[in-house]
Amino acid sequence: MAKAKKPKHVAVAGNIGAGKTTLTEMLSKHYKWIPQFEDVDHNPYLMDFYEDMPRWSFNLQIYFLNSRLNQLLDIQRGTETIIQDRTIYEDANIFAPNLHDMGLMSKRDFENYYKFFQTLKTMVQPPDLLIYLKCSVPTLVAQIQKRGREYEENIRLDYLKKLNEYYSKFVDSYKEGPLLIIDCDKNKFAENEEHFGEILSKVDSTLFGLF
Repeated sequence: MAKAKKPKHVAVAGNIGAGKTTLTEMLSKHYKWIPQFEDVDHNPYLMDFYEDMPRWSFNLQIYFLNSRLNQLLDIQRGTETIIQDRTIYEDANIFAPNLHDMGLMSKRDFENYYKFFQTLKTMVQPPDLLIYLKCSVPTLVAQIQKRGREYEENIRLDYLKKLNEYYSKFVDSYKEGPLLIIDCDKNKFAENEEHFGEILSKVDSTLFGLF
């Protein structure tokens, strides 16, 4: 009897508006993977956060961390290949440090948060493949405006720029597993089949070892 293939965990990372949900949907449909999305519409802190970042930053990040941990535990217990929209690494290495640097999260809250993340990290496995959607700020803004979410109307350009800087640092130092970088200023996978095909070829090569 042939040995059953071990289910994979694929994760899609990227800044706000990068196209994570769209790519997650497209890849899950193509490969028949189970998608796990970031539930932004039911997050009880998100709208408050965009209106008053210093007041709600810690609460928001703890909510995301807990949500992501539960997703990862479900993935590890599961028997199907999962593709995940956003990762626990982004919460801790990008969003929380950026909030602290911008004076939007206190030193005490950030240190408490990061120690909690370090504990949680020991409980979970990294993804078998991380796909990073790299976008310039103008591309992010165009895509945020296109989708028209009310709570994103007040996102500051300097906030997106700082997040991009943190993503660059994160990607440069990522050693948890295979990493695939997609330049979304050039690759318009959502509206161009050929561009999406390029991503599929890279996923096949990285994840399944195909030539």
